[in-house]
Amino acid sequence: MKQSYKNESFVFPENFGPNMAIDETGLVNGELYTIVLNKDARGRKGSIAAMIKGTKGKEIANAITEEVPFSTRMKIKEITLDMANNMDWITRQIAPNAIRTYDRFHVQQVVSDAVQTIRIHYRWEAIDQENEAVAKAKELGVKYSPKIFSNGDTKKQLLARSKHFLFKSQDKWTDTQKTRAKILFAQYPLIAKAYKFYINFRNCYRYNNSRNNFSSWIKSAYKSGIKEIVSAASTIERHLTGIENYFINRASNAAIEGFHAKLKLFRQRIRGIKDKDFFFFRIFQYYA
Repeated sequence: MKQSYKNESFVFPENFGPNMAIDETGLVNGELYTIVLNKDARGRKGSIAAMIKGTKGKEIANAITEEVPFSTRMKIKEITLDMANNMDWITRQIAPNAIRTYDRFHVQQVVSDAVQTIRIHYRWEAIDQENEAVAKAKELGVKYSPKIFSNGDTKKQLLARSKHFLFKSQDKWTDTQKTRAKILFAQYPLIAKAYKFYINFRNCYRYNNSRNNFSSWIKSAYKSGIKEIVSAASTIERHLTGIENYFINRASNAAIEGFHAKLKLFRQRIRGIKDKDFFFFRIFQYYA
């Protein structure tokens, strides 16, 4: 084990195993740290394989490769990660023999973000329109009355309140959300079309014939003419191999996301971090 409190670089070669995960987290005062986790330890002793301040690929990779024997790193069978370029580069250096699997949640988020970007664009447009209408009404000395839809929403409220159900499939919508969605899609057909692409993309994960499903979705997305969806499709296409690796073991980054929550709870219980060295010491006593 190598511990450098000065550089905040901590590597535990004995905790590297066949199933690993890598991610970044804001650990101390908002500073980002890269964590490499042994998923087989299930969040207990032996979980932390490396914790290094920063996200620079070369620095992270060097810190690990200098301390962890090549033979140990070659035994890593699979490592899960998000689609950040630096994380992909790090995993190629530290685990050259491993399957690199992109986390399903992060992949789906690329497409859901495209839908939300369109919604947000329309929301700001509605805010600008309302501000202009209010100013004009004031100039004319009349009271401004916004248009109210049948569910009681104004245009601005409709777009703001539609955020959450656009992440879900229609069978998970409440009656109120179904009513709001009907109004939203009638007013903004582009959001309806983008939402359909998001649901179809999620459905690609339901079937094992992933290449045909994803490839078909990408072709359809390119033809959509929706720039946000086209951009998402381009990202998906570039990372397709790592996305499809999900179907080998159906591995995800859930373990490391859960570990982030555990660290957050740990910080809350000790009521903040006054002494970083002692904080790291306690973490490693529990989890390394």
